[in-house]
Amino acid sequence: MAEPSTGATDTRVADSKVIASFHLIRYAGLDAMRHMAFDRPLLRRTGGLSFWRLLGTGRGRSMSLGADLRRWALFAVWDEEAALEDFLACSPVAGRWREEAEEAWHVRLAPLASRGRWGGRDPFAAAPARKAGDGPVAVLTRASIRPSRMVGFYRSVPGVDRELRRQDGCLASIGAGEWPLARQATFSLWRDENAIARFAYRTDAHRTVIDRVRGEDWYAEELFARFIPHASRGTWDGHDPLHAHRSR
Repeated sequence: MAEPSTGATDTRVADSKVIASFHLIRYAGLDAMRHMAFDRPLLRRTGGLSFWRLLGTGRGRSMSLGADLRRWALFAVWDEEAALEDFLACSPVAGRWREEAEEAWHVRLAPLASRGRWGGRDPFAAAPARKAGDGPVAVLTRASIRPSRMVGFYRSVPGVDRELRRQDGCLASIGAGEWPLARQATFSLWRDENAIARFAYRTDAHRTVIDRVRGEDWYAEELFARFIPHASRGTWDGHDPLHAHRSR
C-alpha cells in the first residue's frame, strides 16, 4: 500500500534520543482483534521500546462507548529514533501492517510536556523540555475512570464529541482505549497551541467536564501529554491530516 510522507522532519524538533510514535491501522475484517493478543509478546521483545500500549479505537472523535473493531492503534515511546526505524523495517508487527492493513497512518512525536501517569509511570520522564512554536501540536489524553463515575463520564461524552467536530483548529481526533469502558484515551492533532486552548477553556461542554473531573474525582489515574508531530506517512480516513494542513 502506498504511504505518502509529509517529507522532512519538522524544524522545531531538536536532536533528542527520546521519541514517541502513534500508528493507526485499519484492517479489512473484524478478525483483526486477534492481533491485540499476538502482538504483545513481539512488542515486549522489541529493543529500544521503553513504553507501549495497544489500543482499540472508538467511533467518535473523543472517548466513547462505540468501538470500531477493524481499526486499532499502537502508541509507543522509544529510547532513540534508531529503535523506531529498526522496528518499522524489521518487526513482524510492522511487516504485517504493510501486508494486511487496508489503511495505515504513522507519525513521529517529539514530546513537549506531560503530566500524570500511565500504569503508574511517566513514559516521558527522560524526554527534554521543548517549546511548541507556532505549528501543529498532537495531544494524548488518557484516564482510568472510577467505576462509580462511569455513568456521569459517558453521559458527558456526546457534548464534548460535538464540540470537537465544530473546532476548525482540530485537524483530526480519535477515541481509543486499553480496556472497554474503564481505560480510555484520545489522540488528537491541532493547528497550534492556541487552537487547543480555545477548545479546552472556551467551549461549554469541555469546560464543564473538566470541572466535574476535578470536583467529583472521576479518574483513578490520568495523563495529559503534548507533542510536536512530524514525519507522518500514510492516510487517516483517506488523507494525511498533517500534510493537508501544511499544504494550505
